[in-house]
Amino acid sequence: MGRRALREALHAARVSDDHYWIEGVHEPGPTPVDRLFLRGNEGGGWQVGAYERGASEVIAVHGDEATACAHLLALLT
Repeated sequence: MGRRALREALHAARVSDDHYWIEGVHEPGPTPVDRLFLRGNEGGGWQVGAYERGASEVIAVHGDEATACAHLLALLT
């Protein structure tokens, strides 16, 4: 599953748009204060994490997009 398919799966599962942010696919504005995120990692791969109270915390770094997408889907559903 890629980022676009993840977005569709979250929409189908009726997960609120303001609960997550997916780099390049779902970047709501204004950006939700507290959210889970999926973004590219500087060293390669993908980060799954949480942004809460002004600080981001990376939960996991995955080597491929599909694994990261599956992780975020599991966290939100």
